[in-house]
Amino acid sequence: MANELFLELGTEEIPAGFLPVALRDLERLLGKELENAGITFEAIKTFATPRRLAIVAAGVAEEQPTLRSKAMGPAKQIAFGPDGKPSKAGEGFARGQGVAVEDLQIVTTDKGEYVCAEKEVIGRPTVELLPEMLTRVVNGLQFKKSMRWKDLDVRFARPMHWIVALFGGQVVPFEFGNLTSGNLSRGHRFMAREEFAVESAAQWQSELAKRFVMVDQAERRALIETGVADAARAIGGTVNPDEELLEEVSYLVEDITPLCGSIETEYLQLPRELLITSMREHQRYFTVAGPDGRLLPHFITISNTRPSDPQVVIKGNERVLRARLSDAMFFWQEDQKVKLETRLEALKNVVYQQKLGTSYEKVMRFTELACGLAEQFEPKAVEQTRRAALLAKCDLETGMVYEFPELQGVMGREYALLEGEDARIATAIFEHYLPTGAGGELPSDNLGAFVSLADKVDTICGCFGVGLIPTGTADPYALRRSAIGILNIILERGYRLSLPQLIEKSVALLEQKLNRSAAKVAAEVVEFIRLRFVNMLTSQGYPADVVDAALAAGFDDPVDVLARVKALAELKGRADFEPIAVAFKRVVNIIKGGVSEPVNAGLFEADCERDLWQALQQTQGQVAELVAGGDYAAALQAIAGLREPVDQFFDGVMVMAEAAAVKTNRLALLTGAAGLFKGIADFSRIAD
Repeated sequence: MANELFLELGTEEIPAGFLPVALRDLERLLGKELENAGITFEAIKTFATPRRLAIVAAGVAEEQPTLRSKAMGPAKQIAFGPDGKPSKAGEGFARGQGVAVEDLQIVTTDKGEYVCAEKEVIGRPTVELLPEMLTRVVNGLQFKKSMRWKDLDVRFARPMHWIVALFGGQVVPFEFGNLTSGNLSRGHRFMAREEFAVESAAQWQSELAKRFVMVDQAERRALIETGVADAARAIGGTVNPDEELLEEVSYLVEDITPLCGSIETEYLQLPRELLITSMREHQRYFTVAGPDGRLLPHFITISNTRPSDPQVVIKGNERVLRARLSDAMFFWQEDQKVKLETRLEALKNVVYQQKLGTSYEKVMRFTELACGLAEQFEPKAVEQTRRAALLAKCDLETGMVYEFPELQGVMGREYALLEGEDARIATAIFEHYLPTGAGGELPSDNLGAFVSLADKVDTICGCFGVGLIPTGTADPYALRRSAIGILNIILERGYRLSLPQLIEKSVALLEQKLNRSAAKVAAEVVEFIRLRFVNMLTSQGYPADVVDAALAAGFDDPVDVLARVKALAELKGRADFEPIAVAFKRVVNIIKGGVSEPVNAGLFEADCERDLWQALQQTQGQVAELVAGGDYAAALQAIAGLREPVDQFFDGVMVMAEAAAVKTNRLALLTGAAGLFKGIADFSRIAD
């Protein structure tokens, strides 16, 4: 028979960001426990609200299966004496296996006759195993931050107040801290505090619904989304899409009551991002846009209770928001009294990093890098780039960014526009922070891209230069994210640049700050970014061996590398790729690095040598022209055409001929064939 296993952990309010991870861990831990014990189950489902984590496993077997096992022992002549009586070794083996000596069997193996103990292991009832299993599951849940409470020697995200553990409707007893599991759960903290008995997961979910708790997070999220949309529609607007906020709010409440509040229209003169940030980040309010896309003077919040007078709650939320927007208005007005560019001088007093100096010094470094990029890709925009770079960090000295750090870049753009700066420069001030995360938005203009690349390269080189190198578990300066951002910007905008040269220039600008060899720092940074590129390309579906082969042939220009990866992946996808790979890997393996002597046609002894030499001469010029034009797919297609003469060459002659001159000449011929791949890929790294 099969039964339902149910576990609920009742707690004080757990931070919303902890819950999605906790749900995955809870499912993984319980599933692993059941599988390791050999206990079958049909399905697992998890639930979470701020005050509870729960899991139900359906169709759980009542007992472990009975298994028959065989254990091999010593050789027959060791386990038994010449008289057939068991030796001490034989008796010890039988005793260790829990069987009688006379029950030992003799089996014949490739190595001779050995004794074997065959026994039946009867499965234990699941209910006997569950207390220890559930204890391990609860103790196995880890959080970014955990708490101790009272004088207990346990840790959890927040103090735990009750545990429900049932198997087949019966309590599974185990302890955690000062709690013993039972069958009593609780409803909403404010509207239904009384305990109630749990009989099954379905009954628990039904009873919680009566007690103002919607326990299924997916249903809760859907209801919030619908409720917010309806509230926005009622005031003639639409909700500004915000999946992250919707996810967070769904884990902040157990009951759902949408409430719509208002803000004074005078605050609408504040920048849109500032208003949204004030409402979203600090109050978890949804913002509303009108038909023209502009923000309406309203917000929508989700109440975790059902107020007898909603207006009282709305007024309270309006009062809190008004105070915050009033502060924002003050900073907005005060900041405009000081020109953005005059704040650059103040950055001399701001320590960017103790070993790397001030923010002013950093700005000077990446300004030079950014101007160098502008000279290469948009010479007419050098001065605009310089201006954007010099202003890029100035808003860090404004009151608004001090109060709202998440608005750095945004406020720089807004203040620049108010002061009459060119729109491209203002946009670059904001966009130089992009991308802010994996798959995030990239700079839309060269100016922002130049400054962003320069800033990120300086950050990585600076940190490596003073030994602040990421480890497997720590990356406090987000250098991996910066490296991926660098690569994505270069690829998105198609910048044909030498990344190692850019890095060497950055390291040179940091010369006075380095406490390590400049050459070593540059090499380590190049390798660091190269590894990020490998991970990025393989995560996009390119075969690992193709990526490895392409990067092994050179990592200088990321745009060029990507083109080679794409071309090689296309070639590998051909039905006839395997014989092509075999032929050219054989070439690479035989020449071992090749010879420097030129091919001497006068030393040819067979037609297959002449045929390969003729085909090679025809192909070399064609491949060189295609590679120069960046058409790697066509170049590889041309190289692939040499497979037949290469195969015929190997069939027709012995490369390692007895005559040294002939041997060297044949190796030179193959070196020429292998050289066609130079700068495209290291074909020896392609998997069979």
